[in-house]
Parts: sequence; C-alpha cells; structure tokens
Amino acid sequence: MTTVLIADDQPMQRFGFRMLLESQDDMTVVGEAGNGDEAVRLVARHHPDVVLMDIRMPGLDGIEATRRIIASGARTRILIVTTFDLDAYAYDGLRAGASGFLVKDALPEELLAGIRAVAAGDAVVAPTLTRRLLDAYVHHLPAVPGTPAASDPRITTLTEREREILTVIGQGWSNTEIAARLHLAESTVKTHVTRILAKTGARDRVQAVILAYDTRLVAPM
Repeated sequence: MTTVLIADDQPMQRFGFRMLLESQDDMTVVGEAGNGDEAVRLVARHHPDVVLMDIRMPGLDGIEATRRIIASGARTRILIVTTFDLDAYAYDGLRAGASGFLVKDALPEELLAGIRAVAAGDAVVAPTLTRRLLDAYVHHLPAVPGTPAASDPRITTLTEREREILTVIGQGWSNTEIAARLHLAESTVKTHVTRILAKTGARDRVQAVILAYDTRLVAPM
C-alpha cells in the first residue's frame, strides 16, 4: 500500500486528488495540507511514501517545503505538481530534491503511474524532458568556471565507466540507449546506475541528471 500526502492550497484540487487515489486498491491518502508548513509537519507525523506537492501555496511554498522534507532525512519522496511543464518553479523543485514533476492537467492514469514510479524509487520526469528543463534554467547553476568535473568530491569515487554513464544519463539517454551505444547488457547498465546513485548520494535519476550538470560533466546545449 502506497501512502500519499496531498499538499495543495485549493480544496477542490485536493478533493479531486483524494477521490482518484482512494479509488485505487494500492493507494491511501494519509493527510492533506493547505500550505508548505503544514506539509512539513504532516510528513513528520505520518511518514508518507509520496507527497503530491503544489508549488504556489501561501506562506511556505512547495519548493521550500520540499527542501525541508529532504533535509530532514525523511524517506518520503516528493512529486511536484505544477502548471507548466517548463516552469522555473519546477526546476527549483527538482533542485530542492523532488523526484520529478507532472503538470496539473496530466491524465489520471499518468498521475497514478507517476506516484507508483516515485514510490518505487524511480524518476517521473523523462530524461529528455529533464534536460530541456535544465537547459532552460541553467543560469541557476552555481558558477564554478575552470573547475574540472573530476575534482568534485561527489564524483571522485566513481570509476571511469561510471563517470561515463553518469555523463550520458545527463544527456538524456535511457538505460536501453546506454546499453546499445556502449555495447553493454541492460542489466549491467542498471547495476552501474544503482552504484552511481549510491556513491553520489543522488536519490534518483532526476537528481543524477542535476549532478551531471552541477559537476559540468554535461554542458547546456
């Protein structure tokens, strides 16, 4: 059973989400929050598997709430729900530690699949869409001109092959594409990805893409 917390300042939106989620045999809603402060408190109380997090809420917004939940060490994963698929707020949400984002007009089955994917530890945002998002808002990245990627402590423990795979993850390649282009078994690629996440501390594939940008393994188009 996947437990979900709904954080949205619009009661009708929360009601709609609750009705959809509770129609599923494998999901249950453990609470609703109308703002970011309440979301942080309810996560600490209920430890949900997934939070559906709106961005624009009164008081503490969804981005800062996401940042605080992740910083607390909670196992909860955050699925940002935003109005536009290339919204700068969605970018900031991913940077804060969210596992992905969906637009509010997503089909019900897309939302349900997204929640299940996040709960399973996968990223919801397609790698190519994540790259578009990061390219559009790359000016938010910290300026570290002249710093070689290999010197960043987050990736110094990676092997040459793992660094290569992290680079192409940042370029939007799927596991299937990595396997075909690097002449590896897909199971081998999955093992490498798992090790990359463990060594770098990235929570999921979305965070691995952001890491590839941060360390300059990937440059914006």
